[in-house]
Amino acid sequence: MAKYVDGFVLAVPKSKVAAYKKMAQLGKKMWLKHGALDYKECLGNDLKVKSMGGMKPRSFVEMAKAKPSENVWFSFIVYKSRAHRDMVNKKVMAEMNKMAAKYKDMPMPFDMRRMAMGGFKVEVDK
Repeated sequence: MAKYVDGFVLAVPKSKVAAYKKMAQLGKKMWLKHGALDYKECLGNDLKVKSMGGMKPRSFVEMAKAKPSENVWFSFIVYKSRAHRDMVNKKVMAEMNKMAAKYKDMPMPFDMRRMAMGGFKVEVDK
C-alpha cells in the first residue's frame, strides 16, 4: 500500500521544550484520532554535518536557522495516501477551529516563520 508523509523541521527554544511537547502530545492524539497511521516528534541529537564525497550538505540546524539556545525537531505524520492525508487534515482542522477559543492564550512555542514543511509520496518502503 502506498503511503504519504507530511514532514516538518523546526527550531524550538530550549526554554520552551516542555510547552512544545505538550502541544505535540495534543497534536498526536488529534491526528491519530482522525485516522493518521503514525505521528512522530523527533529531537535532533546528531546534527553536525560532515562532508560527503567532498561536498558538505546543508544541515537541519542551518535550514531551520537554529540558534545555540534552540533545539531542532524533525516531525512527521504518516497516512495511507495524499487523499487520506487531506481527509484527516480536514477533520483535524475542523476540530482545532472548535477548540481555538480554549487555546487562544496558549503561545506558539516556536517561530513558525522558520518552520519547513511539505507533503511527500513514499517511493521506497521495506
